[in-house]
Amino acid sequence: MSTITVVDPASLTPVAEVPDQDVTAARAAVDAAHQAFPAWSRTAPRHRSEILHRAFELMLRDRASLAELIARENGKSLTDAAGEVTYAAEFFRWFAEEAVRPGGEYGEAPAGGARTLVTHRPVGVAALVTPWNFPAAMITRKIGPALAAGCTAVVKPAAETPLTALAIARLLTEAGVPDGVVTMVTTTDAATVVGAWLSDQRVRKISFTGSTAVGRVLLRHAADRVVNSSMELGGNAPFIVTDDADLDAAVAGALIAKFRNGGQACTAANRFYVHEAVASSFVARFGAAVEKLTVGAAADGADIGPLISAQALRRVSRAVADAVAAGARISHQAATPALPGHFYPPTILVDVAPDAAILQEEIFGPVAPIVTWSDEAEMLAQVNATEYGLAGYVFSSDLARAIRLGEAVEAGMVGINRGLVSDPSAPFGGVKQSGLGREGAREGLREFQETHYLSVAWPS
Repeated sequence: MSTITVVDPASLTPVAEVPDQDVTAARAAVDAAHQAFPAWSRTAPRHRSEILHRAFELMLRDRASLAELIARENGKSLTDAAGEVTYAAEFFRWFAEEAVRPGGEYGEAPAGGARTLVTHRPVGVAALVTPWNFPAAMITRKIGPALAAGCTAVVKPAAETPLTALAIARLLTEAGVPDGVVTMVTTTDAATVVGAWLSDQRVRKISFTGSTAVGRVLLRHAADRVVNSSMELGGNAPFIVTDDADLDAAVAGALIAKFRNGGQACTAANRFYVHEAVASSFVARFGAAVEKLTVGAAADGADIGPLISAQALRRVSRAVADAVAAGARISHQAATPALPGHFYPPTILVDVAPDAAILQEEIFGPVAPIVTWSDEAEMLAQVNATEYGLAGYVFSSDLARAIRLGEAVEAGMVGINRGLVSDPSAPFGGVKQSGLGREGAREGLREFQETHYLSVAWPS
C-alpha cells in the first residue's frame, strides 16, 4: 500500500507515514458504518453521553502529547496547539450533555381529533471531511454531534495533518466507541474518496469544512442524491475599530483574531477598518505588538509558526507583493529567522485602498491590511461588499453602537470587543457563500438529525 509522508512544515523533515487509502478503503468504511448504525442508533442516549464524556476526559489526559503532535504536523505554536486541544475536547463534553436532551414536542392538533408527537432521529451514516488548520477541533466538532445524535461516521482528515485524527480515533476506541461507528480514511485522493461516499446510497449526510470552491463542488455532487449537507466554508472577516474604541482592547483582540494559528483560520480577521481619528495610534500600538512576536518552530517556543506548505507561502508572499505594488506600505513586520520551513513574518499593511485586491481574497496568513474610514455608511458598504459572510469583529466603547454595527455586518458570527467568536455552546457558521448550517450549540446536534412526527388519532 502506498503511504502519505507527514512533514513538519517548520523543519521540512518527515514526521511519520500513514496509509494512502483508496476508494476500496472508502467503501469498506461505509460498510462498517452501515453495519454499526442500527445498534449505535438504538444505544441509550445516556450511554452515548457517557462515552463522549469519557472521550473528553481522555483528551484532557493526553493534552500535552496531542498538542505536541498538532504542532509537529501543523506547525502552530505550542500555545495555540494546547488551546486547540482544550477547545476540541469541549465539543465532546458539550455534545455529551446534548445527547441526553434530544427534545421533542407534543400537542393537540388545532382542528382537534389528533395529537401530534414530534421527535428527532439520527440521519444515518455521515461523511465528515475536515481541514488541516485545526486538526483536532474540526474533527471533534463534527464527530461529537454525529455520535450524540446516534449517527455513525466515515471521516476523511486532511492529508497534511492525519496524525491528530488517528490519535483521536484511538481515544474514541478507548472511550468505548464500538467498532465501525467511526472510521478514519487517510488519503491524498480526496476527490475520489469523498465522491464515492456521496455516490453511496447508504451515506445520508455530508459535513465539510474547507474552501468555498470545494464546497460548491461537493454541493453539486450532493444534489444528485439530495444528501443532507452542512458546509463551513471560506471567510473574509472584517475587523472594525471605531473612533471611541478602547485601543488597548482593540489591539489585544486584533492579535488574537489575526495571528492565532498564524492567520490560518477561516474566522481570522482578514480586513481591518480603523477610523481615521485613531488610525495612527492603533497602527503604532498594533505594530509594536506585532514586532514583538517571535517566529519559528513550536519546539523553540515561538509565537508564530510556519505556513502549512510552500504553496501557501508563495500565495501569501504574492498577495503582499501585489498589494505593495498597488500602493500599500509595510508599516510593521516581525523578524523572521533563517530557517528551512515555510515561514512568513507577521506583517501590517497601511495605505491600503478600499478596493485593493488583498481585501477581496482570504489571505490565510499573518498579514493585516488596514483601511481607514470616516463615514460609517461607506465603511459598512465596503465591509459587506464580499461574497463571504462567516465572521466579523467590532470594537467600540459604546456597547449599543458596537451591537448596532455588529448587526449591520453580513456575517454569521460577530465578536463584540473580543477577538474570538468560537465556542462549543454557540452556533458556528456563516451566511452567503461562507456555508450552510451550524456547528456547536443545539443547532450542531440538529444537523445530524431528521425531524419525525406522528399524528395520533385522538377521540374528542
